[in-house]
Amino acid sequence: MSVVMAEPNDDRGPWKEFLCRACGLIYNEGEGDPDSGIAPGTRFHDIPDDWSCPICGVRKQDFEPYERAAAIPLSAAPVTRRAKGGVVIVGAGIAGWSAAKAIRARDPDIAITMITNCAGHVYNKPELAVALSRGMTEERLRREIGSEAASRLGLRLIAETSAVGISARGRRLRTTRGTFAYDRLILASGARAMPPGGLDPARCWRINDLNSWIALSNRLSGKHRHLAIIGAGMVGCELAEDLARAGHEVTLVSLTAEPMEGFFPARAGERLRQGLESLGIRLHGGVTVTAMEPCEDGTSMLSLSDGKAIHVDHVITATGLATPSRMIAAAGIAFENGIVVDPQTLQTSVADIFALGDCVSIGGTPCRYVEPIAGQAATIAAAVTGAAPLPYDHRPPMIRLKTRSAPIVVEGSIVRGGEWREAKGASGELIMEQWVDGSLTARLVA
Repeated sequence: MSVVMAEPNDDRGPWKEFLCRACGLIYNEGEGDPDSGIAPGTRFHDIPDDWSCPICGVRKQDFEPYERAAAIPLSAAPVTRRAKGGVVIVGAGIAGWSAAKAIRARDPDIAITMITNCAGHVYNKPELAVALSRGMTEERLRREIGSEAASRLGLRLIAETSAVGISARGRRLRTTRGTFAYDRLILASGARAMPPGGLDPARCWRINDLNSWIALSNRLSGKHRHLAIIGAGMVGCELAEDLARAGHEVTLVSLTAEPMEGFFPARAGERLRQGLESLGIRLHGGVTVTAMEPCEDGTSMLSLSDGKAIHVDHVITATGLATPSRMIAAAGIAFENGIVVDPQTLQTSVADIFALGDCVSIGGTPCRYVEPIAGQAATIAAAVTGAAPLPYDHRPPMIRLKTRSAPIVVEGSIVRGGEWREAKGASGELIMEQWVDGSLTARLVA
């Protein structure tokens, strides 16, 4: 459980907050960062310069002062806008809110409508991966109520509503609450956790948003549980560590022998496994789940392909993300592992329809990281408001695996099948470089 220091008496004013520009983490001086050795009550100025963001790994200099925006009463929000249809944004995650904020900063009058299948609350999704072990609550994770954020930005929020069809020729978006006209359409609908292969989805948790995290947190509150996580990719490993640090028994079931196998080199995967095992996490590698039988007490019995069986209280599937394609394909929008966008303009194959965030792909590769979203939003905001073009410069973001037992950071672009070579590092540090056709493509530090 997190500890918050009482109000300070050091003549430097109240505790302040600082925002990570890369991933959106907020450092609160009163809370500190105990997991990184920064005690509650540590002023940001006093943090060592080599401290890094516990979510994405960027350094102290990549943080900026942060002030929580005061909510504007709904009646103060502008009612009339000059554009007939204006801008319609589908999705209220980090990408959707970033686009809305960037557009409003450029144009105070353009009509903005945001349509989302959730309540639209503003929160930082990467924090879900460390929230249980840090004792975070729904209130701490939620930065702003959706309706208050909409009022502050002067936009119309249509919550609990799903987009079901796009008429590109008529510039209409069909939803479960009627049809909305648009001049520009922005798709920020994200990616969904893939359904568990061969398992009953009604009995499996998929933690991909604030609502699913809240539901699982409530079920686990104050109880010691045994959880099985299916999939040892980034999400599976991060969830496994977070749950173990929160006091739960965790079994990680993986199709591959080592976690992150096929993405990280074998040496890094071995180090990651050892780190997870040091927390008591059991890895069943090289197996699949062949059956999931419900028990009378609400628990489940998992049968594995190696003949073993595991009795667990809950099952979490972390077998990857996928962008829903049915609505996109029906609208005639190009799709390849995500919504295909121009790498400089982020416009889709259909005029006046843009996309950003987890739902897009560039060069056939999905863009599933938070760091590039601010730049994507700025590019789209310039385009939809008629400002001078602001080309997006797509670069592979730094990848930081949020496993404190075995932290791994990757810079560059990992190419499957590339040659990994070990480089010289400090004592106890593993540094590996990937080379493809004589060129250095990625560097890994563990």
